[in-house]
Amino acid sequence: QYNDGAAIANVTDQNTWAAQTNGAYCAYNNSQSNAGTYGYLYNWYAVNTGKLTPAGWRVPSAADWEALINSLGGDTVAGGKMKEAGTTHWQAPNTDATNESGFTALPGGIREGSATGSFDDIGVAAKFASSTEDDPTNIKYFRLNYATAEAFINEYLKTAGYSVRLVQ
Repeated sequence: QYNDGAAIANVTDQNTWAAQTNGAYCAYNNSQSNAGTYGYLYNWYAVNTGKLTPAGWRVPSAADWEALINSLGGDTVAGGKMKEAGTTHWQAPNTDATNESGFTALPGGIREGSATGSFDDIGVAAKFASSTEDDPTNIKYFRLNYATAEAFINEYLKTAGYSVRLVQ
């Protein structure tokens, strides 16, 4: 639920998800087991309400993600410093994953914002929302991948479901 007590829609149907222009969340593959490990996936409309976080917290902007990347040595190495080490959750080889930052990123994947509303990339990629709009259709999001130590800022659909981390 939002910080004002209002319910966030738990959308499980693929077609409904893809057409959603209101705040929504789901568990990867609609599995509570996945939610217990990776957390929930939220669309930008839930993020953009400003009511997703407790008082004093917020969803990071693209600039916040960039600052974190830079503080960890730049985009070519920051991802490895943020990913959970090993292959318990990440697909092998989980390149250069040390988690020396303590961020412990897990590869919770994404719910596609396209017409299919399908799930993709669990075990392969961590995709975190930002509060930054890229254009009327897309947001900036932060991505880590099993095959590289890099950290990326990309653009993708507002209707997609992303993991969320908060900053204070």
